[in-house]
Amino acid sequence: MFALLIGAFDGFAQRPSALPPAQRVAALIDPGKLATLAERGANPRVQKYVAQLAEARFLGHDPLKVATDAVALTGMRGEAAALTVETMLRNLTIAERLGCLGPAGLADMRRGHSPTITLGPYTGDELSVDHIIPFAVAPTLDKIIANLELMPLTMNRRKRDAMGARQQALARRLRSAGLF
Repeated sequence: MFALLIGAFDGFAQRPSALPPAQRVAALIDPGKLATLAERGANPRVQKYVAQLAEARFLGHDPLKVATDAVALTGMRGEAAALTVETMLRNLTIAERLGCLGPAGLADMRRGHSPTITLGPYTGDELSVDHIIPFAVAPTLDKIIANLELMPLTMNRRKRDAMGARQQALARRLRSAGLF
């Protein structure tokens, strides 16, 4: 497993970066920038920030600190910031558990593309971006990072536009945070 991780980051440690990890992530999740994107334009940003968080962790940075600092750099505060950080870390965990942080997966994610799942029952499927509160129900949440979650494409396609208990609870939290 360690050899896979080394391969995933081959060359990354040698590439100098002008920006620290939190600034690179902040540029991907900034609500002002996201608002200018086309419909579903934030989806590739999810793939990219997850790759940035994984690479930061590999280089010895704490993903929680990177995500927290990135969110703060965008100007988000309070519950909006907390929800966004929570979602970002959950997406990192999902990508890791589904085996998407190997060399090929990270290469895809760095470019904003869906990696191929290599672990679990969805092996071979693409890791897509899902709107937790469905786009058809709340298109205004299309570019809210706290509403975007990584999910196997097969599972995402089976999802309906229904508002179950999880979606309703998130809607309440997003409203309370001023994001909805």
